[in-house]
Amino acid sequence: MTQHVKLTINGRPYEADVPSRLLLVHFIREVAGLTGTHIGCDTTSCGACTVLVNGTPAKSCTLFAVQTDGANISTVEGLEQGGTLHPIQEGFYEEHGLQCGFCTPGMMMTSIAFLQENPDPTDDEIRHAISGNLCRCTGYMQIVKAVQYAARKMRDEQATPNTADSSAATATEAEVIR
Repeated sequence: MTQHVKLTINGRPYEADVPSRLLLVHFIREVAGLTGTHIGCDTTSCGACTVLVNGTPAKSCTLFAVQTDGANISTVEGLEQGGTLHPIQEGFYEEHGLQCGFCTPGMMMTSIAFLQENPDPTDDEIRHAISGNLCRCTGYMQIVKAVQYAARKMRDEQATPNTADSSAATATEAEVIR
Protein backbone atom coordinates (compact mmCIF):
# COMPACT_ATOMS: atom_id res chain seq x y z
CA MET A 1 0.00 0.00 0.00
CA THR A 2 1.29 3.46 -0.86
CA GLN A 3 0.42 6.91 0.42
CA HIS A 4 1.06 10.34 -1.00
CA VAL A 5 3.46 12.37 1.15
CA LYS A 6 4.37 16.05 0.95
CA LEU A 7 7.34 17.24 2.98
CA THR A 8 9.52 20.29 3.04
CA ILE A 9 13.17 19.40 3.52
CA ASN A 10 15.64 22.22 4.06
CA GLY A 11 13.11 24.66 2.62
CA ARG A 12 12.50 22.65 -0.56
CA PRO A 13 9.19 20.84 -1.17
CA TYR A 14 9.19 17.11 -1.90
CA GLU A 15 6.27 14.86 -2.62
CA ALA A 16 5.97 11.24 -3.62
CA ASP A 17 3.80 8.18 -3.43
CA VAL A 18 5.64 5.96 -0.97
CA PRO A 19 5.06 2.65 0.78
CA SER A 20 3.25 3.25 4.07
CA ARG A 21 6.14 1.69 5.99
CA LEU A 22 8.92 3.70 4.32
CA LEU A 23 11.10 5.15 7.05
CA LEU A 24 11.77 8.87 7.03
CA VAL A 25 15.53 8.23 6.80
CA HIS A 26 14.97 6.32 3.55
CA PHE A 27 12.70 9.07 2.19
CA ILE A 28 15.40 11.63 2.93
CA ARG A 29 18.20 9.55 1.42
CA GLU A 30 16.44 7.82 -1.49
CA VAL A 31 13.57 10.09 -2.51
CA ALA A 32 15.12 13.47 -1.70
CA GLY A 33 18.67 12.30 -2.48
CA LEU A 34 20.13 13.86 0.68
CA THR A 35 22.68 11.40 2.02
CA GLY A 36 24.01 13.43 4.93
CA THR A 37 21.53 11.77 7.27
CA HIS A 38 23.18 8.48 8.19
CA ILE A 39 21.68 5.08 8.91
CA GLY A 40 23.34 3.47 11.91
CA CYS A 41 21.45 1.12 14.18
CA ASP A 42 17.82 1.22 12.96
CA THR A 43 16.72 1.15 16.62
CA THR A 44 17.10 4.82 17.75
CA SER A 45 20.15 3.86 19.83
CA CYS A 46 22.90 5.70 17.96
CA GLY A 47 21.32 8.99 16.82
CA ALA A 48 23.22 9.11 13.50
CA CYS A 49 19.89 9.61 11.70
CA THR A 50 18.71 12.56 13.81
CA VAL A 51 16.97 15.33 11.87
CA LEU A 52 14.73 18.17 12.97
CA VAL A 53 11.01 17.67 12.39
CA ASN A 54 9.29 21.03 12.80
CA GLY A 55 12.30 22.11 14.86
CA THR A 56 12.33 19.09 17.19
CA PRO A 57 15.06 16.44 17.03
CA ALA A 58 13.75 13.11 15.78
CA LYS A 59 15.49 9.86 14.98
CA SER A 60 14.42 9.28 11.41
CA CYS A 61 15.20 5.55 11.46
CA THR A 62 12.04 4.74 13.41
CA LEU A 63 9.69 7.37 12.06
CA PHE A 64 7.60 6.62 8.99
CA ALA A 65 7.65 9.21 6.22
CA VAL A 66 3.84 9.26 6.25
CA GLN A 67 3.95 10.34 9.91
CA THR A 68 5.72 13.51 8.80
CA ASP A 69 3.35 14.41 5.96
CA GLY A 70 3.17 18.21 5.86
CA ALA A 71 6.17 18.65 8.16
CA ASN A 72 9.25 20.82 7.80
CA ILE A 73 12.36 18.66 8.00
CA SER A 74 15.87 20.03 8.53
CA THR A 75 18.94 17.94 7.73
CA VAL A 76 22.64 18.62 7.90
CA GLU A 77 22.63 19.64 4.22
CA GLY A 78 20.45 22.62 5.09
CA LEU A 79 22.79 24.13 7.67
CA GLU A 80 25.18 25.99 5.39
CA GLN A 81 23.57 29.13 3.97
CA GLY A 82 24.97 31.18 1.12
CA GLY A 83 28.43 29.67 1.40
CA THR A 84 28.61 30.33 5.15
CA LEU A 85 28.85 27.47 7.59
CA HIS A 86 26.36 27.32 10.44
CA PRO A 87 28.09 27.99 13.79
CA ILE A 88 27.70 24.31 14.76
CA GLN A 89 29.48 23.22 11.57
CA GLU A 90 32.21 25.77 12.20
CA GLY A 91 32.49 24.59 15.81
CA PHE A 92 32.93 20.95 14.81
CA TYR A 93 35.63 22.03 12.36
CA GLU A 94 37.47 24.46 14.65
CA GLU A 95 37.31 22.28 17.78
CA HIS A 96 38.00 18.97 16.00
CA GLY A 97 34.62 17.59 17.05
CA LEU A 98 34.64 14.82 14.48
CA GLN A 99 36.85 11.98 13.43
CA CYS A 100 35.15 9.46 11.18
CA GLY A 101 32.15 11.81 10.82
CA PHE A 102 29.49 9.13 10.95
CA CYS A 103 27.74 10.53 14.04
CA THR A 104 28.37 14.16 13.12
CA PRO A 105 25.14 15.01 11.25
CA GLY A 106 22.98 13.68 14.08
CA MET A 107 25.15 15.37 16.72
CA MET A 108 24.88 18.68 14.88
CA MET A 109 21.11 18.53 14.46
CA THR A 110 20.58 17.55 18.11
CA SER A 111 22.92 20.36 19.22
CA ILE A 112 21.17 23.01 17.13
CA ALA A 113 17.79 22.24 18.70
CA PHE A 114 19.39 22.15 22.15
CA LEU A 115 21.11 25.54 21.67
CA GLN A 116 17.82 27.10 20.62
CA GLU A 117 16.42 26.11 24.02
CA ASN A 118 19.60 26.73 26.01
CA PRO A 119 21.89 29.32 24.40
CA ASP A 120 24.40 29.35 27.28
CA PRO A 121 24.82 25.72 28.37
CA THR A 122 27.27 24.15 30.76
CA ASP A 123 29.41 21.23 29.63
CA ASP A 124 27.23 18.86 31.69
CA GLU A 125 24.07 20.20 30.04
CA ILE A 126 25.61 19.61 26.61
CA ARG A 127 26.61 16.08 27.56
CA HIS A 128 23.06 15.39 28.70
CA ALA A 129 21.57 16.90 25.52
CA ILE A 130 23.70 14.74 23.22
CA SER A 131 23.39 11.60 25.35
CA GLY A 132 21.07 10.04 22.75
CA ASN A 133 23.78 10.31 20.10
CA LEU A 134 26.67 7.86 20.19
CA CYS A 135 30.21 8.51 18.99
CA ARG A 136 32.75 5.73 18.90
CA CYS A 137 35.73 7.90 17.97
CA THR A 138 36.04 11.15 19.90
CA GLY A 139 35.35 10.53 23.58
CA TYR A 140 32.91 13.49 23.40
CA MET A 141 35.27 16.13 24.84
CA GLN A 142 35.84 17.75 21.44
CA ILE A 143 32.13 17.53 20.60
CA VAL A 144 31.29 19.39 23.83
CA LYS A 145 33.89 22.04 22.90
CA ALA A 146 32.35 22.30 19.42
CA VAL A 147 28.88 22.89 20.89
CA GLN A 148 30.30 25.51 23.30
CA TYR A 149 32.01 27.20 20.33
CA ALA A 150 28.69 27.29 18.45
CA ALA A 151 26.85 28.59 21.52
CA ARG A 152 29.32 31.47 21.91
CA LYS A 153 29.17 32.33 18.22
CA MET A 154 25.38 32.21 18.13
CA ARG A 155 25.15 34.44 21.23
CA ASP A 156 27.65 36.88 19.70
CA GLU A 157 25.68 36.99 16.44
CA GLN A 158 22.48 37.79 18.33
CA ALA A 159 24.20 40.48 20.39
CA THR A 160 25.71 42.19 17.34
CA PRO A 161 23.07 43.84 15.16
CA ASN A 162 23.55 43.50 11.44
CA THR A 163 24.66 46.97 10.32
CA ALA A 164 23.41 46.37 6.78
CA ASP A 165 19.92 45.67 8.10
CA SER A 166 19.93 48.69 10.40
CA SER A 167 21.11 51.04 7.63
CA ALA A 168 18.41 49.67 5.33
CA ALA A 169 15.82 50.36 8.01
CA THR A 170 17.18 53.88 8.42
CA ALA A 171 16.92 54.51 4.69
CA THR A 172 13.36 53.22 4.66
CA GLU A 173 12.45 55.41 7.63
CA ALA A 174 14.02 58.44 5.89
CA GLU A 175 11.94 57.74 2.77
CA VAL A 176 8.75 57.59 4.86
CA ILE A 177 9.56 60.90 6.51
CA ARG A 178 10.01 62.64 3.14
